[in-house]
Order: sequence, then C-alpha cells, then structure tokens
Amino acid sequence: MIFLKTDEEIELLRLSNLIVSKTLAEVAKIIKPGVSTAELDKVAEEFIRDNGAVPGFLGYGGFPKSICTSVNEQVVHGIPSEKVYLKDGDIISVDCGAYINGFHGDSAYTFTVGEVKKEILDLLQTTKESLYLGIEQAVEGKRIGDIGNAIQNHCESRGYSVVREMIGHGVGRDLHESPEVPNYGRKGNGIMLKNGMTIAIEPMINMGKRQLIFEKDGWTTRTADRKPSAHFEHSVAVRKGKADILSTFEHIEKVLGI
Repeated sequence: MIFLKTDEEIELLRLSNLIVSKTLAEVAKIIKPGVSTAELDKVAEEFIRDNGAVPGFLGYGGFPKSICTSVNEQVVHGIPSEKVYLKDGDIISVDCGAYINGFHGDSAYTFTVGEVKKEILDLLQTTKESLYLGIEQAVEGKRIGDIGNAIQNHCESRGYSVVREMIGHGVGRDLHESPEVPNYGRKGNGIMLKNGMTIAIEPMINMGKRQLIFEKDGWTTRTADRKPSAHFEHSVAVRKGKADILSTFEHIEKVLGI
C-alpha cells in the first residue's frame, strides 16, 4: 500500500531529513586518510541523538550500526568497523537515517578521501547529476519508470552501469515503504506518481559492470569486478509541477567547500 502524506506529515519528514543532512555534514568534517569507518558511525550516532532523534538504521532488520559506510567497490550497506581505515584516493558512500516525530529521514552522499583519480570523480559527478535528473521526473502524473529511465539514460550514455538489485523506495512512517523506485526503467511505465507520495531516490552506479556480490556479513554488497561504485540519495515529496526535495546536500557541501 502506498501512503499519501499530508502537508503536515511532509514537514515532519523534512525535519527528519534535515537531521540526516546535518549528520552527513558532521561526518564530512572528519573524513580523511587514517580515519576508521567506526569513527564516522560514532560521530553520526551522537549527532542524531543530540538532536532528539534516533538512528533509523540501527537495529533495522538486524543492521548493527547507525550508518552504512561503503568504500570503493562496495555499493551499499557496508558496516562501519574499527578495522576499516580510509586511505588517500578512496571514495566512501555514507548512507544515513534518522527517526523523529514518527517519520524517517534517509539520504546518502559519496565522499572523496584525499586525492582521487579524475575517472572516479567523473563517476561521482555523473551519479549525482543522475539523481537530480530522476528527481525532475518525480511529479504528479509521471510514472515510476520515468524516474528510472532518466537515471539510466544519463549514466549508461557515459559508459557506466546501473545496479539492478538495489533500488529506491517509499519513505515515511516506515524506513522502506511502497513503491519500489528502480534506477532503470522505461518512460511511461510503472505506478502513477501522485501528489503527497514520498520516495527515496538513490542511484547506485558502477564504473564497470552492474553485477554485484553479496558479502558473507549478510549486508555488504560490492561490484563483482571490484571497480568503484557511487551512491547519492535524496528523500523527495511528489508534487504538482516540481518535486519537493526534503533532504539537502547544502550542509555537506558547505563543509566540503564545493
């Protein structure tokens, strides 16, 4: 079942997502070579709780940490660890959720660590561009396939591949609601978008082939060919004429100076 949100509920979702966005900015402040992904998790959890929310991911389906930290060829759902240290030239996707006032926020950003190769920077740029192209389609009267088609066309036209197994989703009182939001598809196909639908759009784009491997920890996914993968995510409310982006990268990019 798809739950349409009232204007008041959407504002509560905006608050949840603002906490997520500011949490990611706090994480951005300490991303550098030599930092462990467990340190990132500690900063995130403390900031979320200090702002009156609880980590949306912690314990979700048994997930053991407050954020997902996916490094280089890891696509999503990497588990923060004292054993994983960031190195110069790495990229790391940080996916974060916060729950407050009955609603979940959900957003992700892929960060660079030190000096990163231009070909990897291009992957990140294309993935972020595809997110916003997908969001442009999240308006009343369009269909789910229009979102995925915009993302897929942009990325595949540049030689990248689109992950199929992991997709976006509805977001609201539950972290994962209907509908499913794939990052591929055909124009005019799929569920009709209606005013008040709230969805998380999150392209996961690989430099190499799209095939994934699921690691033995039961969570982490990585590219089968071990080439880098990028991931950006916004929570969005479907509106008439123009989508309403509930999360923001503004706080993150202020920290990063971009």
